[in-house]
Amino acid sequence: MAGLSKSRIAAFEQCPRRLWLQVYRRELADWGEGTEALFAIGNEVGEAACALHPNGVMIEAEPDLAAALETTARLIAEDHPGPLFEATFMHRGVLVRVDVMERLPDGGWHVAEVKSSTAPKDYHVSDLATQVWVLQGCGIDVRSAAIRHVDNRFVLQVPGELDGLLRDADMLGKLGGIIADRDDVVRAAQAVLAREEPQTAPGDHCSSPHDCEFAAHCRRGEPLPPEWPVTVLPRGAGAAWQARGYDDLFDVPADRLSGVNAIVHAATVSGTPHHDRGGAAAEMMQWGWPRAWLDFETIAFAVPRWVGTRPYQQIPFQFSLRLEQEDGTMTHAEFLSTDGTDPRRACAEALIEQIPAGAAIIAYHAPFERSVLRYLAGCFPDLSAELQDMAERCADLLPITRRHWYHRDQRGSWSIKKVLPTMADLNYASLEVKDGGDAQGVYLEAIDPATDPDRRLLLREALLAYCERDTWAMVLVARRLLVESV
Repeated sequence: MAGLSKSRIAAFEQCPRRLWLQVYRRELADWGEGTEALFAIGNEVGEAACALHPNGVMIEAEPDLAAALETTARLIAEDHPGPLFEATFMHRGVLVRVDVMERLPDGGWHVAEVKSSTAPKDYHVSDLATQVWVLQGCGIDVRSAAIRHVDNRFVLQVPGELDGLLRDADMLGKLGGIIADRDDVVRAAQAVLAREEPQTAPGDHCSSPHDCEFAAHCRRGEPLPPEWPVTVLPRGAGAAWQARGYDDLFDVPADRLSGVNAIVHAATVSGTPHHDRGGAAAEMMQWGWPRAWLDFETIAFAVPRWVGTRPYQQIPFQFSLRLEQEDGTMTHAEFLSTDGTDPRRACAEALIEQIPAGAAIIAYHAPFERSVLRYLAGCFPDLSAELQDMAERCADLLPITRRHWYHRDQRGSWSIKKVLPTMADLNYASLEVKDGGDAQGVYLEAIDPATDPDRRLLLREALLAYCERDTWAMVLVARRLLVESV
């Protein structure tokens, strides 16, 4: 029978079928976008946790886990003072690798499960309970157990000095009932693996606490959803109608809808876009000239790299700027830092140099651009006045678009990547970088010292092309809103 692990126990508790598929049919998995990035963040935080204990011992899983089990047992028997990283134990067919084990003065052990989140989550407690259950089953004297998570109040003062980055949330007092049930949980999980694939029906558990990588497999053979499901109605309205028994948007009575939901319904059923040119024009007339169309790209490191930054703080490394005059002439400027140094000062100076005083700054979802400008203003007191003034002058194209345009192909979304193809023969499909997540991944590769210089140039060109597309998209959306028909 296949063995169990902490992650497999967690999969079983979410859905027995997920556990079975993880063990026997992994080729059916469909990992969602961003999974690789999440693993990278977790690895980065894990490495930081080890770096905080330079005298610790890493227990390698080479040549195999049997060797890790043997090494762990030997170090424990020798009263190793610790810390131990990835200490490996097995009890009743369940194998765990403990992120950090620290020897306490009384000879007992403190164990920590390292997480990249900024606070413990409910499912973390279950993971920790499985580890403690295994350790106790192996005779380890566990005196305390914690979720070691990122403290987002930490500010890097000296490069590489990470004391204070992680903090422990003690959980041992919350584990008793869960640990007491672990025998039954393990038996049930093992029984599932001894049988054929469970036929658990899809449901809410498919996305809680994690999106299941086998959801598409489990839903095969189900009736196809309607072409225009009621869930395209925005702001939770679709879910409310679904709860009333409606699946197809076409079946929803038009006279029971109002506001944006009525607009979405009418445009979807008729196939005719909603376009209020006059309303859009009236709002955009309030903008002054010249107009600076601005888009930032940012990166948020779980482990801060630059002095004065905090975990998960959005750091701007790139912007695209189109400066449009009242006579229609337009110039493009851009900033991108890929040398791996702190880009904030250079970014702030480039903004001040390239955006004229008094220009109307236009963004799509302006609260983000405003937050970046205000953040930079707080970083550099000598530039604060100009940057704060820019933040005050930042206007937002998104709510204007939301109020005055809807095409059914947007499918309930007004993101610029959904709106643009409904207005112009232009999209992001041909670009190497297609969204902000791609941009962050490409940036990380570009600033990696191990990246080949020729490769770095290609990555730089891809980032520039993507950010430039964002500002051109804004210009096109604004222009199309002002024409009589599209």
